Formats: sequence, structure tokens, C-alpha cells
Amino acid sequence: MLKIRNICMLQRRWKSGKRRWNVLQHKRNNCDRALETFDDFYGSVYGGRWKNMRAALLTEHKYVAMVNNFGDTEQTCSMLELDGAINIKSLIQLAMEREEAGTESNLLLNRHAHYDIDDKLESLLRKQQEREVAAIYPSAADDGHVPPQQLSYDGKKNKEDSHTEAQTDSEKEASSVQFTHSLTKALEQDVQLDESRLVDPQFGTGGLYEYVPASSIKGMEDWVAESEHYKYYQTNTDFPLIIEPEAMFQYPEHLAIYTYEMGNCAEFKPPRQCLTGVLSHFLMDGASVLPPLFLQVQPGERVLDACAAPGGKSLLMLQTLHLDQLVCNDVQESRLNKLRRVMQEYLFDYKQRWAGKRLIFSQSDARNLDEYGSYDKILVDVPCTTDRHVLMHQDNNIFKPTRIKERLRIPELQAGILANCLRLLKPGGSLVYSTCSLSPVQNDGVVHMALQKVFTEHGITARIKDLSQHTALFSDIYRFEQPKGLKYGQMVLPYLPANFGPMYFSKITRNS
Repeated sequence: MLKIRNICMLQRRWKSGKRRWNVLQHKRNNCDRALETFDDFYGSVYGGRWKNMRAALLTEHKYVAMVNNFGDTEQTCSMLELDGAINIKSLIQLAMEREEAGTESNLLLNRHAHYDIDDKLESLLRKQQEREVAAIYPSAADDGHVPPQQLSYDGKKNKEDSHTEAQTDSEKEASSVQFTHSLTKALEQDVQLDESRLVDPQFGTGGLYEYVPASSIKGMEDWVAESEHYKYYQTNTDFPLIIEPEAMFQYPEHLAIYTYEMGNCAEFKPPRQCLTGVLSHFLMDGASVLPPLFLQVQPGERVLDACAAPGGKSLLMLQTLHLDQLVCNDVQESRLNKLRRVMQEYLFDYKQRWAGKRLIFSQSDARNLDEYGSYDKILVDVPCTTDRHVLMHQDNNIFKPTRIKERLRIPELQAGILANCLRLLKPGGSLVYSTCSLSPVQNDGVVHMALQKVFTEHGITARIKDLSQHTALFSDIYRFEQPKGLKYGQMVLPYLPANFGPMYFSKITRNS
């Protein structure tokens, strides 16, 4: 017969409701660093409007669909219209009719008046410098240092009232003499030499010449102060500058771009393969279509896309059916490979009709291109902080701690690219400079630096084309920055009902 063994009852171990400290403590990632920087910088620049921009940047952005003219164009347009999308061309025509009828009475502010952004950036620069000084040289209270007490030089504790206003000139003179005598006496009697630091000549004096005083702190050559980034924004103009309205704007006849109305956040269907083997339409950020549109490429022109990858803007210029030759340049082979794949997917008979003939690829730093005076139009979509990307993605994030020097030197890189592209233009040629950043330093600040650089070093002058009158035609689609907030360009702001951008663009024409 089996014996019943003693059963030991063990209580079940319940998980505690409290979480460990390393879980509770939120680890700062690259997106967090970007958001903190933007809250400080853009919060000072844009004030109360930054709250709405912030919400839009942290929300998935809207796309537009560009119809591929080398595929089933009519079927694609019909499909998009059945889904409720609107052709941007029709919206622009309606805006032109309103403008001709005189119903639109938006008066632009004087663009040559004082700009609020100048004072805001100057105040931000001072604040950032104070922070850096406080971080390097902490105050006495923060450092735990107790300040020394006030010293009394009269040698008597019962004469604290000798500094009152009732003291006569003779008493002050006597006190001064007494202080001088006591100091001299102290130097004669109390001073002692530290004999341990004396060098005995019999052991040689060569050690005195081996000491080299420190002239810099090791590692400081790789350190860049955050405030140095804001110093790229300059306001003084010591070069010829002309700002004039753009004469005309013509929407390409064969270009079909579809969008949903403001407030409609519906998504487009993915591209499908056409009978010709290419894809039906290309999805891109809606604000990205504006820089190539305002470049106004014309038949017979030689055009350069200085920073072409990933290829959406280059593809748009090809969809106008105006270009005879497009040169697509980028600095990395991997980025050029992405660009080639896009072109192969959307251009019919790519290898026989396009590659190496009408479409040329170039791998080079845009600052080192040397075909000076050989291009009619240039698109300069420079590398930037990519404000929306750095808030949503950890990979390839410019706010990674190891890339701080690269991030703070971005305006210097941008100005070098823009200045060199101005030299690549033919006299009378035009370029459009663009970024996907809200930073005034990377936008107007870089344009100012580049214009100053090419005038000082090469004697080249240019004029800024004011596009405000023509951007008003897109007011039903985008939310633009007010003219007084910008000097040299226009900018699409992130806005929840029309969540495109950010996208800054400035059109510059080289003088003949």
C-alpha cells in the first residue's frame, strides 16, 4: 500500500506591480534628442505656432500621386479620380480665375521691412551661449563652493563702523597709510619661500626647459559649440542684392499630379504595373513637387539635379516631357543605385532611350563639380536635418550623438554646394535651392552665405526671384509661411489638415 507523502504547500509568487528602475527610466533616443532641440529652437523662432507644427510633424504626412506619362496615363487618371483625388492642375486653374476676377484680395506684406526672425535668432544665440558658458563654468552655488568672507584690513574687530559716511578725509588717509604699512610689514616678516620647488644647479637645469605649457585642451578640435550653428545666420548685406517678382509661372501641360482636398487624409492605392511594363504612378510628399515646378524647365535646356537621390524631383522634371538632357548627381554610389532603380521602374525602354543619352548619372560631391557655366537650370535640393524624418525614424538620424559635429556643420556644407552651383549656371540661368527643414539657418541663412561667398571669391552676382504671387495659386493645397517671416524664399509649413512639408525653396537667377 502506497504511503501518502507529506505535501508541502508553496504560495505562488506574484509579480510585483512596481516596475524596475531601469524600465521606468526612459532612455533618450535619437528622436527624443531631435524633438528636444526643435522644441528649444523652433519654439523660440515660431512662438505659439510651433505647437501646431509639432503635432503635424509627429503625424504621418500626406502624399500626392504623380501619374507616369510612360504608362497607362488615361486609365491611371480615371482610377485616381474615382477614388476622389483632384488634379492639381485644375485647382491652379480655379485659383487663376479667382485672381483674374479680383475676388482674391490677399495683400502681401512689405518684404523689405524689418524681419522678426532676425531678433528671434539673435536672442536665441545669446541664450545658447549663456547655457554653454554656464555648463563649462558653473556658478559658485552649483559647484558647492562657498564664497570667501569679507576681509577686514584694520586689524581691529571693534572698528567695523569706520566705513560710514561720517568718516573724515583725514581718517581715510590715516587708514590708508596704516593699511600700506601693515601690508609691507607682512611681506617682510611673514613671507616664506617653498624650498621644495627650488632647483639645485649641481643636478642640472635641463629640466626647466622640458616643460611646455598647455595651449589647448585635448579633444577640443573635435568639439563644436551648439551656438556656432546659429552664427551661420547673418543679416548684414555687403554684396549687390536684388529681389524682384518672378514674371510668370506656367504649369506643365502634360504633368498630372493628384491630391486629396485639404482635411482629407485618405491614402492612395499603391502603384500597379502598366501594359508597357512600367509603374502607373509615383507617390511623394506633396511639398516636394514645388521646387522642380518653380524651376520652370523648358524644351532644349540642359538641367542638373545636384543632389538627385532618391529621385522623385528628377522624375517629375522628366514627366514634363520638356527635357533634352538631365544630369543626376549624388555623392554616394548606394544613393545613385536607388535612383537608377526608380528610373528603370518608371521610364519605358530605359536602357535604349534614356541611360547615358537623355539621362546621365554622375557620382561626385556637388561642391567639386567643375563644368562651370554649362547648365541652363539647376535643382539644388541639399542635404539637411530632414526635420520630419529625424522625429519618426531612428536609422540614419542626424541627431545621433556621434554625428553632432556633422549636424552643426550642415549649413557650411549647404552653402558650399549652393555657391558652386551658382558657378555652374550659365549667365542668365536659374536654380532653385530647397531643404526639408524649418531652420532659418539652413534656409535664408545659407542663401545669404552662398551669395556672399560667390561675390567675394568669384565676383558673381545674382538676383532673388520672389515667388509669393505664384505660391498663392497653391493656397488651396498647402499652408505657406507668411512673407514677413522669410527673406529670400517661400516655405510650406506642416499643417494637420494639409500635412505636407516642411519644404523651403528659393529661386535664384545668375546675372548676365
